[in-house]
Amino acid sequence: MRYYGRKLAFYAVALWAAVTLNFFIPRLLPGNPVDILMAKLQQRGGSIDPSVRRTYELLLGSNSRESLWSQYVAYLGNTVHGNLGTSVSAFPAKVSDVIAQSLPWTIVLVGIATVISFVLGIVLGIVVGWRRGSWLDSLVPATTVLAAVPYFWLALILVALLSSTLHLFPIMGGYDVYFTPGLNWEFLRSAGYYGVLPALTIVVSSVGGWLLGMRNMMVSTTSEDYILTAEAKGLRPRRIMMRYAARNAVLPSVAGFAISLGFVVSGAIVTEQVFSYPGIGSKLLQAVQNNDYALMQGIFLVITVAVLGANLLVDLLYGIIDPRTRADS
Repeated sequence: MRYYGRKLAFYAVALWAAVTLNFFIPRLLPGNPVDILMAKLQQRGGSIDPSVRRTYELLLGSNSRESLWSQYVAYLGNTVHGNLGTSVSAFPAKVSDVIAQSLPWTIVLVGIATVISFVLGIVLGIVVGWRRGSWLDSLVPATTVLAAVPYFWLALILVALLSSTLHLFPIMGGYDVYFTPGLNWEFLRSAGYYGVLPALTIVVSSVGGWLLGMRNMMVSTTSEDYILTAEAKGLRPRRIMMRYAARNAVLPSVAGFAISLGFVVSGAIVTEQVFSYPGIGSKLLQAVQNNDYALMQGIFLVITVAVLGANLLVDLLYGIIDPRTRADS
């Protein structure tokens, strides 16, 4: 129990530190969200007077009359109550509403693509690592080259080949504009069709890393004494590969997979931009371009909680899977 208590305490402190940095870092950037909103209002012919500015400061939680410490305390209180403020770039929408609208798109797209690339890479890595030196092993460099290709370059190639030339998939967007978003078959089918190409980009570019990591761990594991003992007992090669070698070799990949799931909510910003996909990555870029402190903080908070939660889950599972990790606790 001491092991789990220490882990929970550590991640609680890490969450507080991350939330604190999330508050201060955007305020170190040049510009002010109230000034940006006032400039937009002035361009549209709106009136600019101190009362209007004061109203926007209170609305956006960017009150220049309060000390930084008072703003920090207020920010912590609002965060605990789920009040993330109002977005400048999507004014007058709340940050929580903007995130709620875009987050499901990213979770479905990047989440499914991450799971597919992980499972495919692990399975191929097990086979290639077990049969090292065979013709399968010579194909590993090709997959690592794909892993080194930038997302945007691979995405543009797939768009040019599969969309512009072969007309198999749409070039951009998240769904057909003729359908109303909702849990109906027409919309889900359209969203799935539009998401194939972005998901394929993520899978192709990331499967090589999982394959190479699992292959190297399999090669290292097969030289252990317990593998030689299992072979000396006359166990079937398939059983040795799956029950002994792969079971131990997959542990580092499981940790990496959990961390990757934590980063799923951050989205693939470049990929979403290339395909004009309505995910959280596009909203984050929009927030940075407009100095939208509230939206940036809200998105960073969601990403932080997801990553810390994934790491905590890995640590807790490691304590169950491998008792050696809590031997000193």
